Amino acid sequence: MSLAARINVPLLPEHKPKIEIKHATLPGAVFNVATSIIGAGIMSIPATLKVLGVIPAFLLIVIIAMLADVSVEFLMRFTHSGHSRTYAGVMRESFGRGGAVAAQVCVMVTNLGCLIMYLIIIGDVLSGNQPEGVVHLGILQQWFGIHWWNSREFALLVTVVFIMLPLVLFRRVESLKFSSAISVLLAVVFVGISSAMAISALLEGKTETPRMLPHLDNQVSFFDLFTAVPVIVTAFTFHFNVHPIGFELGKPSDMITACRISLALCAAIYFAIGLFGYLLFGDSIMPDILVNFDQNAGSAFGSLLNQIVRLSYALHIMLVFPLLNFSLRANIDEFLFPKKPLLATDTKRFLFLTLVLLAISYLAAIAIPNIWYFFQFLGSTSAVCLAFIFPGAIVIRDVHGISTSRDRIVAAVMIILAVVTSTIAISTNIFSLF
Repeated sequence: MSLAARINVPLLPEHKPKIEIKHATLPGAVFNVATSIIGAGIMSIPATLKVLGVIPAFLLIVIIAMLADVSVEFLMRFTHSGHSRTYAGVMRESFGRGGAVAAQVCVMVTNLGCLIMYLIIIGDVLSGNQPEGVVHLGILQQWFGIHWWNSREFALLVTVVFIMLPLVLFRRVESLKFSSAISVLLAVVFVGISSAMAISALLEGKTETPRMLPHLDNQVSFFDLFTAVPVIVTAFTFHFNVHPIGFELGKPSDMITACRISLALCAAIYFAIGLFGYLLFGDSIMPDILVNFDQNAGSAFGSLLNQIVRLSYALHIMLVFPLLNFSLRANIDEFLFPKKPLLATDTKRFLFLTLVLLAISYLAAIAIPNIWYFFQFLGSTSAVCLAFIFPGAIVIRDVHGISTSRDRIVAAVMIILAVVTSTIAISTNIFSLF
């Protein structure tokens, strides 16, 4: 090119090309929210029906789902009235640095605990476990025998590297919508097979009549009923993903719609698995219903159904893992590097946090045989703070002057209920340990 020609070439175009921002879709948000909600909570719901009875359990599921909807509406309203785009940022606007740190710590404790528990469950399903000396074979061992390549350590390593790592490398939540859709479908399969088995047992007269109301005796006291509340609260705690999912949508109102659809869907799934799981196993239902499906089914077809149920659930939580990891990674980054640019724009920092979190989750799942007691306390502490106490406190603080009298009353009632039930549940759980 000649010098004259080069001189006439503009260094910059006269009109900058518009960067088209691709917004997330409402169905994608619904699947991502639903996947964030379901998680591992579905396993513990049937046991709450044994404690509470069918009618109180149904009412509790509906009430907590409605309160979760209200708390999300509070969060989104105050978010869009301020300048922050994260949960911790909204808490910072209302309560300063201490509020932000409290939210970040709760997300980190809740999500990291859940991720470790997910890997423990996957390890139990694939490679079995030996609680108190009793050997439970995993699906891989039942199918192929016991080998080095289906040991717990190796099976989890393959799962982490080839399934979870590719999913956690996505930098937008919307990119997980297809894996989330599959995850919800697997949860429906889990519920569907359980329901079919329960209906079959009912027709054969092999089920007991479920209790409609709680039965209090020497083994179950009135205060034991409150231990079911944190289980349901944890099952509906997804508030750590409200901002990552919501800000990828085009309109703020779409997030409220997505949450309401997801909450209704998940409440139906929870009650269905609770009712049919309770019908299927009666008073022998375990706190983790997968343990019941690990028992002898009495026939080859029954054993096959049990294996399908366990495998579908393991695949389900493999696909839940990246969603919880997404908000965990974002909160850790915001906590450690508050003045750095967005995490998605810094490849080195993004890869470092991603790989470290995967390594910590894997090593903890191998080293810790059981964290069920820890998980029980999550619902009474960090999860209840994220779901109800923090959103209610933001409304009462009202730094933007947008709360109505009704909002403040609802927020106060929500906080009082959360604190009272959690305190009783924690006290009862501690007392039961001694």
